[in-house]
Amino acid sequence: MESKFESSIKEIAAPQQTVYETLSDLSRLEKIKDRLKDHVDADKLEGFSFDRDTMTAQVPPIGGITLRIIEREEPKCIKFETEQSPMPFNFWIQLLPVTDDTCKMKLTIKASLNPFIRGMVSKPLSEALEKMADAIANINYNDLPLDNE
Repeated sequence: MESKFESSIKEIAAPQQTVYETLSDLSRLEKIKDRLKDHVDADKLEGFSFDRDTMTAQVPPIGGITLRIIEREEPKCIKFETEQSPMPFNFWIQLLPVTDDTCKMKLTIKASLNPFIRGMVSKPLSEALEKMADAIANINYNDLPLDNE
């Protein structure tokens, strides 16, 4: 059974293009991963690593999760799929402009879950998705270099 989980819509104090350029090249997040941890329980998420197309994290007690970007639709959507995960899923980040200096973002996860597993993971997955949305929304995109120096 296909299950879909969505974060609430977050407003980001940065232009859509700037946010897209940062999030569509995950190696840029390597520079700010310590700040990302400020928004996530340190004991629940550790071992972040990034390269241009993949993000890997150690998530106790689940283990390693690796997400790979499979599609970029500039400047409005970045789609991921799991490469390594105890539960295969697709994940995407949607961005819409609000003004020249702000945009809105929503995160979505889609996974095939049987009803028993869905009952067990719905609440923790929804909470994790919301925390991830908060962390991404709280990045100060205007202070980040967009080059790979």
